[in-house]
Amino acid sequence: MMIPSTKFSFFATPASVHRAVAAGYLVRLTPDSDFTLHSVAYPFVRPSTLTFVHRLAAEYVDECDEPMVVTSAVRPEDRQPGNSTAHSVHPTGMAVDLRKPDDGACRRWLRSTLLELEDDGVLEATEEFAPPHFHVGVYATPYRRYVAALTQSDGRRVAARSTAAVIRYTVRDGDTLWDIAREHDTTVDALQNANGLDDDDVIHPGDQLEIPRSG
Repeated sequence: MMIPSTKFSFFATPASVHRAVAAGYLVRLTPDSDFTLHSVAYPFVRPSTLTFVHRLAAEYVDECDEPMVVTSAVRPEDRQPGNSTAHSVHPTGMAVDLRKPDDGACRRWLRSTLLELEDDGVLEATEEFAPPHFHVGVYATPYRRYVAALTQSDGRRVAARSTAAVIRYTVRDGDTLWDIAREHDTTVDALQNANGLDDDDVIHPGDQLEIPRSG
């Protein structure tokens, strides 16, 4: 997989993965009513990949009437399985593996949806067969722009944004974008867009962030 215009780091060891989580580079995949985890040793991904999982899983449940199953997320380079390729992007945290649905209609829908997103240039998806799953690598900046464009096309959200109040937040020691987003009922993507941050930008204690919120 070619990674367009990124500054992704490849995490070599479990310790480097956990340091990335502590720094906010990676965020936790927490199962909910829309998706579950199966045998995921390191349930962490990049923020944009987390957004992708939540958005796709909500559509998956509507279409397939069952939760989506994630079978792999970030994997340290020294924990890659024997059948992985030398160019795997799992150690960056940008990729997830999705279990291939048993139901034919659901499987066709998922395949078609991933191909449409691939055509939009926001991810690369590969259908694999041993074991059967879809490997998906999410391109952070293109995907964030794609979601922002969808949001802007929603007239109700545009109207709400025009009357939004902006909250200024001072970053505290130990804060991550994920923590701040949850505390203020927003998303990591929204924080990044409001403050011109990329996935690899680090926040520091004392930084000032703008947090858009409905007025």
